[in-house]
Amino acid sequence: QTGSAPCLAIFCLLKLKPAPNFICFHLQITCKNLALFLFQLLFTDAQLVPPTSDENVTVTETEFNGVPVRLYLPRRAPGGLRRAMVYIHGGGWCLGDAGMQGYDLMARHISNELNAVVVSTNYRLAPPHHFPAQFEDVYSVTKFFLQSKVLAQYGVDPARVCVAGDSAGGNLAAAVAQELLEDPEVQTQLKAQVLIYPALQALDLDLPSYRDNAHKPALEARLRRLPAAFVLTCEHDVLRDDGAMYVGRLRAAGVPVTHHHAKDGFHGAFSFLAWPLDLALSHRLLSTCVGWLRENL
Repeated sequence: QTGSAPCLAIFCLLKLKPAPNFICFHLQITCKNLALFLFQLLFTDAQLVPPTSDENVTVTETEFNGVPVRLYLPRRAPGGLRRAMVYIHGGGWCLGDAGMQGYDLMARHISNELNAVVVSTNYRLAPPHHFPAQFEDVYSVTKFFLQSKVLAQYGVDPARVCVAGDSAGGNLAAAVAQELLEDPEVQTQLKAQVLIYPALQALDLDLPSYRDNAHKPALEARLRRLPAAFVLTCEHDVLRDDGAMYVGRLRAAGVPVTHHHAKDGFHGAFSFLAWPLDLALSHRLLSTCVGWLRENL
């Protein structure tokens, strides 16, 4: 029964109509989980912080193609064109916000340490908004930002832009990186992709069809053109193997991959950067990621 309640949410996400007896049978369980869902929503709201600038980074909110984003612009002189990152928050495609304290601290740290422009994007959330709304929003933001005139506006080097995300955001970041390769309207390609404990099991790379076609030209051609990747996985995480499987697939296609596995890590550990959950583990993982970006972006 513990695995049954999410089924109703899946019906909603897929716009299917479950039979009345299904709804009645699972109503009690669903109501219990609804309370948890509402608590998570309240937790998200409680974690929101305003876009506050500091001595190192100017923080503002705007929209790219109608999608809300939070911009982090370093204050110090660039000394040339800057790096840039488009970051996509996690939350199971139905929770989370770029303005949550953990994401805000992470984005301003990356912006300051790398002297980089960080675009931390929001997107429409399920269940009110069904797939592919989430992907459409983050792809629209990334594509908008990669326009030559927009990059020039923010002083960004077109050859030093990456996409990144954690959990569900890691899923979306991986999808964005792949889709950009097939879009004839996009002239600027990504330099790197950063996938933090990505949720990729929906794309099961160990299915018989993938194994049977592992060396077919079309699949290999699509993957081999992807940018260099940093993939973080955590030992104590149900998504641990998602990232590891994708690492194997990318390496088989010849994509440069750095796989950092945190044996003491757990899902969500990347964003516990402030009281009351200020963890040395989170700072260490962020520092490792920034170090890779310093060398590869």
